[in-house]
Amino acid sequence: MRLATLALALVFIAAPTLAQTDDPYLWLEDIQGDKALAWVRERNAKSEAEFKADPRYEPLRKNLLAILDSRERIPFGTQMGEHVYNFWRDERNPRGLWRRATLDEYRSRNPRWEELLNLDALANREGENWVWRGVECLRPDTPKQPYRRCVIALSRGGADAVVLREFDLTEMRLLLADSGFVMGEDKQEAKWKDADTLWLAAAFGEHEKTTSGYPRVVREWKRGTIASQSPIVFEGQPTDVAVSAWSERESGTRRDWVERAIAFWNSEYFVRVDGKLVRLEIPRDAQPIPFADWLLIRTRTPWTAGGRELPGGALLAIKFDAFMKGARDFELLYAPGPRTSLDDVHTTKNAVLLTELDNVRGRLWELRYDGKAWQRSLVPAADNARLDVIGTTWANDDYFYTVQDFTTPTTLHWRTVGGAAAPALKTAPRFFDATGLVTQQFEAVSRDGTKIPYFVVMRKGTEFNSRNPTLLYGYGGFTVSELPRYSGVIGKGWLEPGGVFVLANLRGGGEFGPEWHRAAQKENKQRTWDDMEAVAEDLIKRGITSPKHLGIMGGSQGGLLVTSVMTQRPELFGAVVAQVPLVDMLRYHKLLAGASWIAEYGDPDKPEERAFIARYSPYQNVKKDAKYPRIFLVTSTRDDRVHPGHARKMAARMSEQGHDVLYFENIEGGHGGAANNEQSAKMWAQAFTFLWKQLAPRQQ
Repeated sequence: MRLATLALALVFIAAPTLAQTDDPYLWLEDIQGDKALAWVRERNAKSEAEFKADPRYEPLRKNLLAILDSRERIPFGTQMGEHVYNFWRDERNPRGLWRRATLDEYRSRNPRWEELLNLDALANREGENWVWRGVECLRPDTPKQPYRRCVIALSRGGADAVVLREFDLTEMRLLLADSGFVMGEDKQEAKWKDADTLWLAAAFGEHEKTTSGYPRVVREWKRGTIASQSPIVFEGQPTDVAVSAWSERESGTRRDWVERAIAFWNSEYFVRVDGKLVRLEIPRDAQPIPFADWLLIRTRTPWTAGGRELPGGALLAIKFDAFMKGARDFELLYAPGPRTSLDDVHTTKNAVLLTELDNVRGRLWELRYDGKAWQRSLVPAADNARLDVIGTTWANDDYFYTVQDFTTPTTLHWRTVGGAAAPALKTAPRFFDATGLVTQQFEAVSRDGTKIPYFVVMRKGTEFNSRNPTLLYGYGGFTVSELPRYSGVIGKGWLEPGGVFVLANLRGGGEFGPEWHRAAQKENKQRTWDDMEAVAEDLIKRGITSPKHLGIMGGSQGGLLVTSVMTQRPELFGAVVAQVPLVDMLRYHKLLAGASWIAEYGDPDKPEERAFIARYSPYQNVKKDAKYPRIFLVTSTRDDRVHPGHARKMAARMSEQGHDVLYFENIEGGHGGAANNEQSAKMWAQAFTFLWKQLAPRQQ
């Protein structure tokens, strides 16, 4: 043991590191500091001057804004009772409208909408830069009863921290604190127990927060009482990620739940039985899903229960009451295959809906229990499309789902379980000219021999002459699957002008189930970078592009991806766009929500884990004598998830070393980088203008 520890320590010493006490740019972590913001404004001015001088920028920005503001977009909504609720932004309502239409109206070509809350008017009236962060409404006891109570989450500038305000759907107004539920700004959430009670996960003081900055205390908050004095129903540990509580009525009676999120993919679930919280006896990486009088369990790793081994990446079913009494005779509703995985699970009144990925191509299944066995049917859809269930209701078996691919606009379907084929209810406009565009799927071989699939979208007949401007996009983390999707922004900004777009399905994502993710966690995170480099090499080998015409882009974990591969294999690329990126991986766990990602990356405070993180951490591995492609770093002052100090410090260090760096920091935006359509259009126009400038073939 001592020899192993010594070997790790020697590796750590030999690995490229930067002692934090020697970091000259720690002052840039002062988010609102005068010195730091002056630095930001100076670099923003230089970047904006460059973009405004480029003749491509302003026409593109206007075109992208027109796409984002288009009134022909699909108004996606949530069905609650007799209405479909939608949040909508356009040129007249840049902050947005919360509105609703009856289901019959919604299914019409031009629905008549009833305005519920005008966020622009509210922001102007209150002098706040409100950004919509969602709404939680109390489900009525029966389908015939109307929805009445909602809690709206509003963010200042797009941050994760929100204020909570109760909205009365009967009186059509926000309630004040003397009659409604109102909470000041923090990272928090509220779920309804009943019309006069909320489960409130909020911190009253730093001692009630986890090291990740989220609440570790849940209270039962009664209307008309003081939130901070409400009884505590559960308290997690400071080292947990967060806690939450909610009520569900799947069985016809209310069941109360608590989740203690210890780390990503590591949670304990409790259900209240006879007034006491009882822990659900399932693996900590499994997810329970109540459905009618059933308990569905989604597994991540193999689980031995009931005398047999149940696979990871599966969906199991058992009667809820029987499980709580000790039964373990699970029915296997889904098991993954070598190239198939369970993507998502939804429920209606009488059915379970499964979306499956078959070599990163979508399928949709309906499962119903007929009293004796589970019956399974495939929903007819195009072979090579992406399918997503986007709305179900507990009251019946109707649901909404979408179908899309890179070049086919998204279609919204409304279907009843077991019904006839569902025609398109609404179709998005063709926001760009996709004439002649084709999609192909290739495979690259990573360093350890693993086959990594990737999609290429390009014009039919494109010459493989190594001169095609090519944008390679990746993520590779947190089980997030990168799937084909129709994007008017990418289409107008990159595909229509003649670019080649590539989407990589890297390990660390969820495209092939939990094992695909686990293969690139912690000490194996380098595999994600290896996979991205393998795709780049394969594109070059095929002659689709060459290094000087190949750009890479990613955001958040994807920002860490592209800066990591840039420092490791700079010769492969001609440009890099890193949006809201993680960069300083030796301090990430000390910045904002960073501690919540230790399960993904490892703990830099543990020498043996710090050693493997230090080998790839971009901020510590960028070198003065290396030749890097030009990089565009993008972040947001209001991002309270990934600290803007990551991008700031990387820009400062690379500039100090003499590298060519472009930097822009949006003052609003949160982790999404933009708080409204105008900011989004600007962000994407900057990115594509930068990429075309760096990657387009020069005229001979």
